Amino acid sequence: MSQWPSVKAKRLLAALVRLGWQIKRQSGSHKTLSRNGWPDFVFAFHDGDEIGPRMLARVAKHTGLSPNDL
Repeated sequence: MSQWPSVKAKRLLAALVRLGWQIKRQSGSHKTLSRNGWPDFVFAFHDGDEIGPRMLARVAKHTGLSPNDL
């Protein structure tokens, strides 16, 4: 069983902001996030989208997110 839960995109974005990510720019639903020491990350989800465990694991790989951060 996966250690990642399913969460709404709005909650995931809030967790990333708490980790130090900032919205650099936005074009439609695509938000480009930046953080010192990390390459930019494109967050391409609508607030109400449900993000499953596999996608959360992929996001975590690029952002340093952990299950405890949610």
